[in-house]
Amino acid sequence: MAESKSVVMAALIANGAIAILKFVGFLLTGSAAMLSETYHSISDTGNQVFLLIGLRYGGREADRRHPFGYGKAQFFYAFLVSVFLFGIAGWESAKHGFNALMGHGGGHSTGETVEFLFFSFQPPGFDPILVNYGVLLAAIVFEGWAFKKAYAGMKTQIEENDWSGMREAFRKTSDVTTLTALTEDTIALVGLVLALAGIFLEQQTGNAVYDAVAALLIGIMLMGFALALAWENKRLILGESLPADEEQTLRTIVEGREEVDRIVDFRTVYFGPERIVVSADVEFAPGFQGGDLDAIITEIEEEMKSANASVRTVYLEPEV
Repeated sequence: MAESKSVVMAALIANGAIAILKFVGFLLTGSAAMLSETYHSISDTGNQVFLLIGLRYGGREADRRHPFGYGKAQFFYAFLVSVFLFGIAGWESAKHGFNALMGHGGGHSTGETVEFLFFSFQPPGFDPILVNYGVLLAAIVFEGWAFKKAYAGMKTQIEENDWSGMREAFRKTSDVTTLTALTEDTIALVGLVLALAGIFLEQQTGNAVYDAVAALLIGIMLMGFALALAWENKRLILGESLPADEEQTLRTIVEGREEVDRIVDFRTVYFGPERIVVSADVEFAPGFQGGDLDAIITEIEEEMKSANASVRTVYLEPEV
């Protein structure tokens, strides 16, 4: 949890600073891509606040109303992040880019004099395009730092779980906080490159369509990743079981005991990041009962927890 919090805090600081820089850049240049990127960073900053709330709320101890703890709160707040990422950053960016592309407002050429606070602002020898370049390059530095923190956190999980790479981690991780932060940082970097490309092409050609297209692409990209994040969080909110290979490892522990005749039923479910509950109905071989059976069940539970550190609770019910 401490590692996830440091990842989110890094992203919060980076996105807050970047949002201010991008908005100043938009005010001075009127770039559609810069406004799209401003929406993006404002949304990301708010999203980090939601993730911090999820971390704090999800870390509460179990009580009577929530006997398995509050871990699923992180899944809920991460789902909210995906909704806001789609609805605010993605939709608004795409809409603004589309309007600019169709000529219905939302930006003008970066070479024009910009009206700022109802008066013209154009110092002698000042080229507004330099503002956008400076803002975007500074934003890349900030986002690169946040991305490095999030990537290191996810890399640690990959090594601990012996996953093949990021693709498998995206499908299997229950640490949605780090996953969301990494996804946001990744698309933020891609968005910055698109904005930089759009502004550069506009400067070289004098055609504002490149800036508008960059804004539209940024919005479409954000909505696509938001849907992917929402889908990944949905599976955990609904109570997904462990991946088949990891669940089979736990089943093998039970089946491998000589005292066990057969497994009648076996279920696993996530109740929070790295919090797994296992429930099993087991038919024991004749001759094992009473105190002996209690000791055997305790040994099986301990073996499961040793095999998978995320297993917090085991319910093993003997069947006659």
